[in-house]
Amino acid sequence: MLPAPTGPYAVGSTILPMVDHSRTDPWVPSADGRALMVTVHYPAARSGDGRPARYATGEEARLATEQFWPEVSGELLAGTRTHSRTDARPAPGRRPLVLLSPGFSASRWTLTHLAEDLASRGYVVASVDHAYESYGISLPDGRTLTCVACTALDEQGVDPAVLTAARAADMRYVIDRLTGPRPAWRGADVIDARRIGMAGHSIGGASAATAMVGDPRIDAGIDMDGAFWDDLPAQGLNGRPFMLLGTHDATHLPGGTDTSWDRTWDRLDGWKRWITMAGSEHFTFSDAPVLARHFDLPQPPLPADRAVALTRTYVAAFFDRHLRGHARPVLDGPVPENPEVHFQHR
Repeated sequence: MLPAPTGPYAVGSTILPMVDHSRTDPWVPSADGRALMVTVHYPAARSGDGRPARYATGEEARLATEQFWPEVSGELLAGTRTHSRTDARPAPGRRPLVLLSPGFSASRWTLTHLAEDLASRGYVVASVDHAYESYGISLPDGRTLTCVACTALDEQGVDPAVLTAARAADMRYVIDRLTGPRPAWRGADVIDARRIGMAGHSIGGASAATAMVGDPRIDAGIDMDGAFWDDLPAQGLNGRPFMLLGTHDATHLPGGTDTSWDRTWDRLDGWKRWITMAGSEHFTFSDAPVLARHFDLPQPPLPADRAVALTRTYVAAFFDRHLRGHARPVLDGPVPENPEVHFQHR
């Protein structure tokens, strides 16, 4: 089971298939538009409504384990227990919207512990699977889209900036479909379209900055351990806040091997933080630590419980501060209760 959410609300979830017919898919131009699968987690009116939400489809889990953890049964991974209930009635109120984008080749469900926690704290969270960019995305018609983009980037030398641009356009479309006049989700009236944030892992995090450049509706963004493939314009993000949350090592410390963080930091023109977590590794910011512990797989020095707690704490604090206007002193500098967390460029 995933770690329990920490907020006061029960959590509901619903899956929304979307197709943007106005665009050609960059990886499969012959496809009928750009297909997306979106899971919306949200505060539920009460616990117990609806049936337990599944973690992943069997085919998605099988394809993922073949690539990442061949020693793990896809059936067992798919059976991971969540804390959300399918199509539960939303709690009343107006809620900020947070968009989540997974790492390259990973699926939206790899960010479930974070999505459920944010929803339990009062956010509507839309986790997005991007067509042909995951090892497996199950569609309602029974098809499974596989990672055509993996071949394009790894073997054909396609610029990863194509991927971040596609994801930015995906997020514009998701915002349109959740906040427009005929929303895709029947509970969409609880979304406050004036308060929208985005976070992502790996290239999903880099895409948050690209999405903010192209869409002024996104008020705040977080990159969790992702290299940037686009340079920010001279005006940065027009004063909007952005946070870098990454590994405390030779990659993502200032002057590290990922030079894109130093370059991007200099262009960020609003409130900003560069936070690193000792003992973490690239997948620390996803569900991977919890799953690795459960299946007795190798783990980084930072224990799974701390990885989950710290990721949730700093992501939620950022959005609380910038989408709700709440003071969150944990963002002001090191605190004794979180010795693993280091602030750079203070």
